[in-house]
Amino acid sequence: MELLPFVIVLIGIALLFDFLNGLHDAANSIATIVATRVLPPNWAVFWAAFFNFIAFLVFGLHVANTVGTGIISPDLIDNRVIFGALMGAISWNVITWMLGIPSSSSHALIGGLLGAGISKAGFSAVVLKGVLKTTFAIVLSPTVGFLLALVLVLIVSWAFLKTSPARADGISRKLQFVSASLYSLGHGGNDAQKTMGIIAVLMYSNGMMQGGFHVPFWVVITCQSMMALGTLMGGWKIVHTMGSKITRLSPMQGFCAETGGAITLFGATYLGIPVSTTHTITGAIVGVGAARRVSAVRWNVAKSIVTAWVITMPAAGAIGAAFYFISGLFA
Repeated sequence: MELLPFVIVLIGIALLFDFLNGLHDAANSIATIVATRVLPPNWAVFWAAFFNFIAFLVFGLHVANTVGTGIISPDLIDNRVIFGALMGAISWNVITWMLGIPSSSSHALIGGLLGAGISKAGFSAVVLKGVLKTTFAIVLSPTVGFLLALVLVLIVSWAFLKTSPARADGISRKLQFVSASLYSLGHGGNDAQKTMGIIAVLMYSNGMMQGGFHVPFWVVITCQSMMALGTLMGGWKIVHTMGSKITRLSPMQGFCAETGGAITLFGATYLGIPVSTTHTITGAIVGVGAARRVSAVRWNVAKSIVTAWVITMPAAGAIGAAFYFISGLFA
């Protein structure tokens, strides 16, 4: 069956969101490695983009299935719901990107989907289990990132206790290449799958998918490519916020933050939970800063980021609902 013209437009909008997600969240992957001067920004972006792209070789598609069927009942999703969800997420991403606020692209998409879905069918459209799992992760992912990074700082500090500062710094810089790669891999694995889920449920709702809901390979490879391309384009205002405004990082601390964040993302992706990479790395960065001393963290900056987290889903949901109703005027 040929794709309908409006479906093609919606797929294009979904891929635009994926591109902006990579652009918006580039800082999550490269902020620490740039802040510690292990890699210059341009090389760091290429490094992150490569590992964002190859993530589909490592992870399953559990997150895509959650987004496609576990937030709003797929039988109630139509083109207008998808349009509202994508426009809500894109609008909020652009607003926060222009302001340099590291908000969550993931939860903007979930918020937009909820806003549009509820606008169509009320709260009966909501798949409560999936929404509760995702909402719980808003709190859990930065907390886990914080605790893992904190523990890793203590372990690494103890391991380097009898090592000269120069040697410890050199080893940490090499380790940070590994940790940055793992974090970018986790970012590509979790974030790109959200767009995969949206495109797959769009095709499913239009009767263009045989054999039940699944994610076609062309959707997988296209979404990974757009995520990588967005990462290549950067997002330097947010890099500055993530990499230096929250706390100053040494290579050892950067390694601990990225490793703690990567472990969190790997676990969430395996469990099919669409977590926020922004939440995760922010929690980890705060954790390594607090391990040094509580005053090392600029808590006013962290507070403004938390505020953005709190308002992201309802704000994107309201915008998504508005676009759902607007699209009805032209239906």
